[in-house]
Order: sequence, then structure tokens, then C-alpha cells
Amino acid sequence: MKRLAGTLKELFHYPSAVAGGAIILLLVAVSIYAPIAIPYSQAISLWRGSEEDWYRNPRMAAPAWINWFRKEKLAEAFTLSTIDGTAEKEVTQSGEIATTTVLFSFDYQADVFPAEMILYFKSVYAVKQPFVHVYWYTPDGREIRIGDFSIGPKQSLWFSQIEDSKFKRRIGGLNALEGLLVDDPKSETRKLQKGQYQLKVSVDTFEPDSTVDVEFVLQGQVYGWAGTDHLRRDLGIALLWGTPVALAFGLVASLATTVAHMAIAAAGVWFGGWLDELIQRITEIFLVLPFLPILIMIGTFYSRSIVVIFTAVILLSLFGSSIKGLRATFLQIKEAPYIEAARSYGAGSWRIIFVYMIPRLIPLLVPALVAAIPGYVFLEASLAVLGLGDPSLPTWGKVINEASGNGALYKGLYYWVLEPSIMLMIAGIAFALVGFALDRIFNPRLRGV
Repeated sequence: MKRLAGTLKELFHYPSAVAGGAIILLLVAVSIYAPIAIPYSQAISLWRGSEEDWYRNPRMAAPAWINWFRKEKLAEAFTLSTIDGTAEKEVTQSGEIATTTVLFSFDYQADVFPAEMILYFKSVYAVKQPFVHVYWYTPDGREIRIGDFSIGPKQSLWFSQIEDSKFKRRIGGLNALEGLLVDDPKSETRKLQKGQYQLKVSVDTFEPDSTVDVEFVLQGQVYGWAGTDHLRRDLGIALLWGTPVALAFGLVASLATTVAHMAIAAAGVWFGGWLDELIQRITEIFLVLPFLPILIMIGTFYSRSIVVIFTAVILLSLFGSSIKGLRATFLQIKEAPYIEAARSYGAGSWRIIFVYMIPRLIPLLVPALVAAIPGYVFLEASLAVLGLGDPSLPTWGKVINEASGNGALYKGLYYWVLEPSIMLMIAGIAFALVGFALDRIFNPRLRGV
């Protein structure tokens, strides 16, 4: 514990290590928050679901924060609904007819017209269909009648697709998205009008047990803190859940391979003979094996499950090149006096290996372990970018793969590629900074460098 406290104290002398450690703590906090905010089953269900799960979201919308850097503000998507109480709902009874009045109020301050506006209706009735009246109220007090129609159990009204001739005349022949938001539809100098808008939906039902819920969706050009993809999915889910996946993959793989290399090298040196020769020959074989092509073959012909890929990575990394370097160090440790003392009082071979030999190289183990984590994080992302990632998991590499497949860069959707790429770079830089500092602390030859 004293050694650990001393190491941490020394780390604070390196500003780069402090910055890297802060970033790692932030990534760990995100890794803890992600499964709490979005449980694993829900994240998988949402990411693999159809557009029905994301119908409220605009397609390929940029993150909302880009408005901070734009003079012309884009419209931000939002939803108002009677189901969650974000819209006012009032029911009045007149004989056998019940009238449900729903009022949607919102403040529109964007400098451009929205991408789409939609009304979704969910009604319950036996025989007689509910009848709907829709009105639009502008900030300057004008009332525009949008239409009157009957609805089924599930129905939607897409404003851009309204072709009613009377409604078209009311908005000067413009598209509904423009005609409803300009100050004067019939003027040649019309412009977008900002301010408080209201949408009133009046639904008449003709049966005692009939119910109606209404949802208004305005789809803008920006959405949320991460934007959306071609399937309207919120990229924030993949960015959040990609963090624990990447850290777990990198940390466990790095820890397993680093410890395995030390144990294998130490066992070979201590027992010597045919075992040491066998380990060296196996290591040389593994050094010439095509690591990435083998993983690609496993993902293509067997399984792309992250458990299978992770197991293959561990097995292919068991006999790494570091075994030869560790062997040279263990050969020196084997001849140390304290090893002879341990042997003289009857310590067993495995006790000597794990209690006396391996702990001597802990100062080399820690920096190597930390420095190896980014390599495995990038490996997992690289496999996903190649289309060999786990199809069920939302990860950083998966986002880059789908962005590339849908021409994100050619369409100017840079956020789609940059967000996961930046997360990868941040993770890599954080562990590299801490690893370099630890190497200087544990390696005296680097202290003055």
C-alpha cells in the first residue's frame, strides 16, 4: 500500500499523467452510468429495433450543439404528447358525443423551416370512427384550419404531404411546412415568423368507451447531444454503451495477456529444459501468425460475437513477443540470492514463481499493462469498422462502420464519423499519457528523459 501511495504521489508530478488520469476517471464514470441509465437489454433492443422505435426522431440529424457555432440556427426536434402529459388535454361530454380537445404549444426560434411536422393518433373504438378537426395558431394571432377527417386505430398526418386544395389556398399554395410558419403566406416578401405557436386538435368520439391520444412531432435538422443515423437511432446510445465495451475489452485483454506472458516466461525459465524450448518454439510460431486475418476469418466463417472474438484475441496473444524479453530478465532473477534462500527452506516451484519471481517485475508489468489497453480498444473498433463487430452491441466501431457504409462523409454528415473517432482518440491518448508517466516512474533510466 505504501508503494502504491508513493506511485500515485509521483504521478501527480506529471501534468500529462494527471490529465490522462482525469480522462480515464471520466470514461469509467460514463461506463458506470451507461448501464444504469440504459440497461443492457433496453440498449440492445433499441439498437437492433426497427424505425418504429425511433419514429419521433429525424433521419440523419446533426447534434444540437452545432447551433452554438452557427449564425443561422437550425430547428431542434421535439415531441409533445397527451400520453406523457406534455400536451394539454380536455374532454367534454355533450349527449353521446365526447369532444377531446388537445392543445400543443411551442416556441419556435429557429432560422430555418423544420424538416417535417407530424400528428400521430391512437384511438380505441368499437364501430364509429372518431372525427378530427385540426387548427393552427400563429404568433400574430391568425387561425389556419388544417383539415377535418376521420381516423382509425393508428393514423398519422404528415404536414408535408397534405394535398387538400382548400388548405393549400389558405396558405398561399405553399408547402405546409412553410405556409404555416411564414408571417404572410400571400405576400411576396414573406419570411419565417418566430414566436409562440399553437396547434389545436379537436376529436369527436361517438361511443362511451372511446379514447384518443394525440402526439405532435416536429422533426428538425438537429437532435439531442449526439445526433441520429440513417435509421433515426440516437447515436448517444452507441457512444455511451461503446465506452464500457471498449474499456472492458481493452482492460481485460491487456491484463490477461500481460499476466499470462509473465507466468509463461517465468515457468519456462524456472523449469527450463524441454518446457523452456517448447515455449520458445511456440512463441516463434505465434510471432509469424497473421493475427488480424485469423480474426477476420473467425468473424466471417464462425461468429462475430464479442465473446468469441475476445476469446480468440486472448488465445492468439498468449505467446507474444514480450515473452522473450521477460525470459531474459527472469534468467537474471533466477540466480538471485533470495531465490536460492527460498529454495533452501523448501519453497515449492510455483510458490517461487508467483511469490518471488513475478512480483519482482511488477514495476514492468504496470506500465506495460496500461500502455497495452489502447491497442486492444483500437483492435475491437477496427474489427467493427471492417464489419466484424458484434451485430447486437452498439459500439464506437459499429457507428463508424455504418457511417462509412451510408456515405456519411460524402453527405457532409461529419459528426457521424467524428464523434466515435474522437472517443477512440481520447481513450487512446488518456491511457498513453498515464502509461508513459508510469514507465518513467518505474524505469529509473527514463527519469531524466
